[in-house]
Amino acid sequence: QWQAVESGGDQVQPGESLRLTCTGSGFRLDDYSVGWFRQAPGKEREGLACITSNAGYITNMDASRDRFTISRDRAGNAVYLQMNDLEIEDTAVYYCATLEERRCSLRIFDFTNWGQGTQVTVSS
Repeated sequence: QWQAVESGGDQVQPGESLRLTCTGSGFRLDDYSVGWFRQAPGKEREGLACITSNAGYITNMDASRDRFTISRDRAGNAVYLQMNDLEIEDTAVYYCATLEERRCSLRIFDFTNWGQGTQVTVSS
């Protein structure tokens, strides 16, 4: 019924940038905190960033290393993940999902309404 929808994934070269978009299918994202996650081949899914309904946020600095920024457009019913200076190690399927409570988390178990993911491939 309710589902997050990711878009914006692409194949890029190292050093390039992408902006991923998360929207809500059938619901308003501004009712939730929203998290971005990724899963690389052979790796566990890891949390990247989370943003609350009032645009507070947390970031997995170990994964992003100041290259990723999460933001919210309430009027557009969207949450973005801006990714700059992409590296080969960033290749993964990127997901967004929602957290009902007004808090942020990077734990996958806290989230619901997962999208199907969008593929990001970084190669030279």
